[in-house]
Amino acid sequence: MDRKIIFRISAVVCGISGIIILLGVIVPIVGYQPVSQQILGSQTTDYTRASNWFTGGAKSEDFVAKNVGFYNLSIPKLNIDNAVVAIGGDDLSKSLVQYPGTALPGKDGNTVIFGHSILPLFYNPKSYMSVFSTLPTLKPGDEIFVNYDGVSFVYKVEALFEVLPTDIQVLEQDDSDSFLSLVTCVPPGDPRDPRRLIVRARVVPI
Repeated sequence: MDRKIIFRISAVVCGISGIIILLGVIVPIVGYQPVSQQILGSQTTDYTRASNWFTGGAKSEDFVAKNVGFYNLSIPKLNIDNAVVAIGGDDLSKSLVQYPGTALPGKDGNTVIFGHSILPLFYNPKSYMSVFSTLPTLKPGDEIFVNYDGVSFVYKVEALFEVLPTDIQVLEQDDSDSFLSLVTCVPPGDPRDPRRLIVRARVVPI
């Protein structure tokens, strides 16, 4: 076959492949906007407030404290480095938030931390609006580091599962060991069928 014909066929194939890839990126974004506007436009719930994430759970006044405490969380696999966790806060656009009444890091019980997510395409580990967008990519055995009150703790992921916003039993305490539960909305950035992803980890004994 003539080389010119081969080159032309190759160029056409490459061009079509490029268009398909481009459409694969653009279509979900364009399609998501009108759907999200239609759904979110009819509701007044502010999901940057951690107190709105579970029905029947802690109320907004339970989240807010006069003296807010802070510590840090890192997940190397997701490029999350020293993200700030607020104890006594409610605003997920400014930090991660520890659910009120849950155990402090390193203590027996379940430390529950909420983090916001958006479409993974816009993931930025330094933005608290997107910090947990890639949380679903974690796998059992992955490490999570928590630095609390000058002490560093290592947790290993044991399980990932999804629950409904009414399943508040996942927030309950288990005093058999020191557990960590990371919580975000899934699918990330998609409000049509909201669920909560729970990443459950257990402390690694020192």
